[in-house]
Amino acid sequence: MAPKTSPPTHLSSLEMKPPTDGPQMMFMKSQFLARPQWAPKSTDLSGQTAIVTGGGSGLGFYACEQLLSLKLSHLILAVRSIARGNDAAAELRREYPAAKVELWELEMSSYASIQAFADKVNSDVLPRLDMAILNAALMKTEMGLNTTTGHEDTIQVNFLSTMLLAILLLPALKTKSPPGAPGRLTIVGSGTAHMAKFAGRNVAPLLASFDDMSTPASVGDMAERYAVSKFLGHLFLPRLASYVNPDDVVINIADPGLCKGSSLHRDFKGFIGVAVSLYKTITARSVDVGASTYVDAAVVKGKESHGCFVMDWKVSPFAKMVYDPETGPIIDRLWDETMAEFEFAHAREVLEGMKK
Repeated sequence: MAPKTSPPTHLSSLEMKPPTDGPQMMFMKSQFLARPQWAPKSTDLSGQTAIVTGGGSGLGFYACEQLLSLKLSHLILAVRSIARGNDAAAELRREYPAAKVELWELEMSSYASIQAFADKVNSDVLPRLDMAILNAALMKTEMGLNTTTGHEDTIQVNFLSTMLLAILLLPALKTKSPPGAPGRLTIVGSGTAHMAKFAGRNVAPLLASFDDMSTPASVGDMAERYAVSKFLGHLFLPRLASYVNPDDVVINIADPGLCKGSSLHRDFKGFIGVAVSLYKTITARSVDVGASTYVDAAVVKGKESHGCFVMDWKVSPFAKMVYDPETGPIIDRLWDETMAEFEFAHAREVLEGMKK
């Protein structure tokens, strides 16, 4: 008789069954029934260095506070404007005077800025890097094209720019974290990925299809665009993670949920702005609870979260469409087009180098 084998302790997101609840039911359960899980009080990040993009306000700022409360030694706030980030840095320095808090400029809508930031991270300027939390994102109410890349703004920042930065930070996270302690890369996602209809998923080329400005977009259209921008991360992450040994770097996507105090909806004005604010008052988490999901994914979760979607403080299934066999060619197309987009930054070479 063959010996019995124990089932795996942890299932990855891809190994899980697709979600059975509808998107709205998932949202309600997440917002009202999920229990926050704070990092253990014994967590000690002494000596460690972290990067948080968009750390000057909202969820990013609260994540910085929580990391520093766990004795993080060196924090780099990646911000669009050094001048506007000074107040946040000054507040963190007052609250945690023993930590080194720096401001580094990063404009997520600019490939040149992303490359310059990554070059600085990978240089001798930064001797150590333990984790990076890529929090910067945007949600717009109107269509707009990035003037330097020609891509629609939401897809540019939330998917293309974020994934480029993720790839370019991998070498530093691998080589500048201590032996036996893999670097950590947490990309901020959203449960709205479960709501994406992605009607244009079979269009080729795929990325260019998002740049069509011929039809005016409603607020509802832009909400769908935001959901799709986050869903693209679900399609992209498993392939990205396959290039990286979790002994070197653990990569995951974390969902903070809908949060009060987040600046994500800053472009919503007038009646719609009031309606969104009221909806958040009723359903949203506090911003510190939302930020705890980042810390959980980047600090508490282990290698079992590599290549996974972390929702409600646990490894969870990707959006249902990911598991559809018909989605395979879409994943291939997205990967190939994205790698071609990143050719100027030698992203393929970076990923191949991660296998060595």
